[in-house]
Amino acid sequence: MSDSDEALLDRPIWSALTTSQKHLAEGGSRARRYPVDMTPFADMVDMSEASFAALGDLLPPSQVTALFTPEPVDVPSGFKVVLSETGEQMIGSPADSSLRDAEIVRLGAADVPAMMALTALTKPGPFAARTHELGTFLGIRAGGELVAMTGERMKPGKFTEMTAVCVHPDYRGRGYAQALLAAVARQIEARGEIPFLHVFSNNNSAIALYQRQGMRIRRRLHVTAFTKQA
Repeated sequence: MSDSDEALLDRPIWSALTTSQKHLAEGGSRARRYPVDMTPFADMVDMSEASFAALGDLLPPSQVTALFTPEPVDVPSGFKVVLSETGEQMIGSPADSSLRDAEIVRLGAADVPAMMALTALTKPGPFAARTHELGTFLGIRAGGELVAMTGERMKPGKFTEMTAVCVHPDYRGRGYAQALLAAVARQIEARGEIPFLHVFSNNNSAIALYQRQGMRIRRRLHVTAFTKQA
């Protein structure tokens, strides 16, 4: 893998919406976004006023959108910032992790209510009615209830992001997150792609988990979420 290939990850949203997921992109040459019922992510070709104007044309008032960028974003007037944080972009192949008391299953459209309930409880990041269409999602059930899941989201070039790593509070400490990450990573690698993920910089426990599994921090990104003011 060359440095130029990995540079796609510096602007993962723009890279995804102009390569492997360009068929999903709404917008044009200056600004693009995912369908809002998939994920609130968007990006622009640059940070110019013209590009922000193009992005604004894609956003209804009060609709939150989020950027992942290498540098802090100076949001112009006409937009209101609702979140400004940093996140660690981690890359690598999580080590295999077996389960003795649970089975990993593939999730689909019929599981969306359970997936949304689990993400609402555990808050791993945005998850909407069609997020599962961005890639394969795997889960673990207990007593008929979905108690853990992980899946795929952004696909910039030959890289695939692992996302929605979440475990019900009553089922933590059983290795479910590790096993699901490993299973999702194996399916990504089977397609000849490279797994990566994002985690907020202050989530020390998750960062430590991913590092123990063999992933490394590639770089820090800025996460900026905002709305268009009416």
